[in-house]
Amino acid sequence: MVRTYALLAWTWTRAAAAYPASFTLMIVFGFAMAAVDVAVILVIFANTTSLAGFTRAEVLFLYGAANVAFSVVDMCVGNIDRISQHIKAGTFDAILIRPASAWVQTAVDRFTPTRIGRVLQAVAVLCVALAELQVPWQRIWMVPVMIATAMLIFASLWTLAGALQFALTDAPEIGSAFTYGSGQLSQYPFSVYGRDLVRGATYVLPLAFINWQPGLYVLGRDDPFGTPEFLRFLGPPAALLLALLAALAWRQGIRRYRSTGS
Repeated sequence: MVRTYALLAWTWTRAAAAYPASFTLMIVFGFAMAAVDVAVILVIFANTTSLAGFTRAEVLFLYGAANVAFSVVDMCVGNIDRISQHIKAGTFDAILIRPASAWVQTAVDRFTPTRIGRVLQAVAVLCVALAELQVPWQRIWMVPVMIATAMLIFASLWTLAGALQFALTDAPEIGSAFTYGSGQLSQYPFSVYGRDLVRGATYVLPLAFINWQPGLYVLGRDDPFGTPEFLRFLGPPAALLLALLAALAWRQGIRRYRSTGS
């Protein structure tokens, strides 16, 4: 599966790199567009010293950690949200008869390597924030764990969104609300949101484990909502459970699929 994905991704990358000027400009453009979100945060802190009790460096850390994971997953599997186009056009039949995973083929279809600009921007923000925060080495180990956990959560959300399109082929925007909406939600400290929303993002859809709960551990902060401290370490099992549910939903969607006959 990994080898198949790598070969297909390399094929799309070579095709994109055939036009080096356009390839480079798209990377730079992606970096610049992603920087707009950081500019918003900087504008906020130009007028205040804290956001819901968090400093500028802490907010940038939460933003950077979430967006490293989101931008990587968006680049690598984000094209799953195009599955409704394959279903309506009848091209999903061709995907199913090939000797490769339908999920891999759909995820890597029209792979866009120029999205690496967004990844680089998020990595830069995260590194700057960590350097400013000077996180103790006893807690720094959580940073790669939280990024890996967030990547699995985002990949699961995209898979669930793709599975949903087997039933709602004319409403791909509903899936995008979960994927891109979750990415936007996780850019800021959860303390800016209402208590009920945070509860739902913790105990129903585990968005709080993208960067909020593990981020509190890294920053040495108490949860303003008073959640137990052991939740800081439940990100990996929560992500695995969501991944299992996403895999089951994807398999059910495949079974539910009926050829267009075209």
